[in-house]
Amino acid sequence: MKIKDRLALYFTLTSTFTLLTVLFAIYFTFLKFMESDFFDRLTDRTMVTAKLYLEADEISSAALAKARGQYLETLNGERIRIYNSENSPVFIDDRGRFWSTKIIERVRKEKKLKFKDGTSQVVGIFYKDNQGDFVIIASATDQSTLYRLEKLKKVMIFVFVTIFIGLLLSARWIAKRTLRPLDHFIDEVKQIKSSNLHFRVHEGDNRDEISLLASNFNKLMEHLEQAFVLQKTFISNASHELRTPVTSMMIGAEVVLAHERSPEEYKQALVSLMEDAEKMNSIITELVSLAQADVEYGSSRLQDIDLKELLASIAKEWQDVPSSGALVLSLDEYSGHDAVISANETLLKIAVNNIISNAFKFSDQGPVSCSLISGKDAIVIEVADNGPGINEVEQAMIFEPFYSSPKKQEHKGTGMGLFMARKIIQLFKGTISLRSSVGEGSTFIISFPKF
Repeated sequence: MKIKDRLALYFTLTSTFTLLTVLFAIYFTFLKFMESDFFDRLTDRTMVTAKLYLEADEISSAALAKARGQYLETLNGERIRIYNSENSPVFIDDRGRFWSTKIIERVRKEKKLKFKDGTSQVVGIFYKDNQGDFVIIASATDQSTLYRLEKLKKVMIFVFVTIFIGLLLSARWIAKRTLRPLDHFIDEVKQIKSSNLHFRVHEGDNRDEISLLASNFNKLMEHLEQAFVLQKTFISNASHELRTPVTSMMIGAEVVLAHERSPEEYKQALVSLMEDAEKMNSIITELVSLAQADVEYGSSRLQDIDLKELLASIAKEWQDVPSSGALVLSLDEYSGHDAVISANETLLKIAVNNIISNAFKFSDQGPVSCSLISGKDAIVIEVADNGPGINEVEQAMIFEPFYSSPKKQEHKGTGMGLFMARKIIQLFKGTISLRSSVGEGSTFIISFPKF
C-alpha cells in the first residue's frame, strides 16, 4: 500500500473513531436526559396521586379541581397503584396487585425507588399519612422519547456515512497534495542514469522532511559522482598513461639486448629505463593520491579551518624546501576578522601545495606570491608567479587529467596536480580559475563562499 493510501486510511479511521465517540456520547447523553426527565414526570404523578387520594379530605374542592386539571394528561401505558401497610392495593378501582411484595417492601425500605421494567420506567415512593403508611408506584412508557431516539439514530447514521465518505475523499486529497513533492522527487530520481550523475533533484523551499530527504540525496549524489569520475579517470586514462612508459621500457630493453653493447651504451639504456620508471612511479603516486583524496573525503568529518593559519603553515613548510624559490605570503589584504571555511585540512593542504608547486615549476623556482583576500561574498586565495604565462587554448585544458603542455617539455609532469587541486576545492564548495597572459605570468584564484 502506498504511503498516501496509508495516510488517508489512518486519518479516516482516526477521524471516524472520534466521530463515533462523539455521536455515541450525544446519543447516550440525550437518552439519559430524557429518561431522567421522564422519571421526574413519573415522580410528579406519584405525588399528585398521593395528594388526590390520601389528602383529598384535607384540601378544598377548588384546590383538588386545580390539581386534577393540571395533571389530567395520561401517560402512555400508565399504571398507578397505592398499597397500604398490608401491601394490598387501595383507593383505585383496578384491584390487580401488579407489583410483587418484594418491590413494594424495597420501596418502603429505600423511601424512593426508580428503575426500568422493559421499555417502561417505574417510580415508587413511600408516603406517610394520617390514615397510615402507603406505597405509591407509577409506571409508564416514554413513547415520545423512543420515537425521538429512533429518529436521532437514523439521522446519526446518515451523518456518519456522509462524514465518513467526506473524510475518506478529503484525506485522500490531502495525502496526495501533501506527498506531491515526494512524487516529484521519485520522478526526478528515475531520470538519474550513469550518464547524468551531475543531475540534482529539486529540494524545494518548505524545509520539511521531503526537502531534507532531497537535500541529503543530493549530497549522496555528489559523493557518487566524484567516485564515478574517479573510476572513469582510471579506466580512460590510467591504462594509457601507464602503458606508455612500460612500452618505452620494453622497447628500449629489446633494442639494447639485440646486440652486444659497450658499457657506456648499457649505462645510457639503464638511465633511460630509470627515467621511464620514475615517470611511471610519479603517475602511480598521483593516481593513488587522487584515490586517497576521495577515500579521505568520504570517511572524514569536515571541520572549521582558518585559512590564515593554514597558509602560514604551508609557507613555513616551503621555507624548509631547499630546491624551491621564495614563497611570499601576504595576509594584510584580508580585512575580515577571520577566514574560516568548512573543509578537511589534509586535503586542502594538498590542493594549495599542488598549485604552489606548479607555480614554482613553471617560473623556474622564481618567487611566488600567495595572498588571502576578502571578497564581498567569498574568501579568496591568489597564487601568482612570474613565469612565461599560459595562452587561452591551454588555459581551457590545464585542469584536465593527465594534461601537460607540449611546449614546456622541461617542466612536463604527470598532469594530475591541477586536476586533483580543482577536484578537492570543488568538494568543499569552492571554485578555482586562472588569470594569465603570455609573458606576464599566471595567477590561480581559489574562492570559497563565506558562511
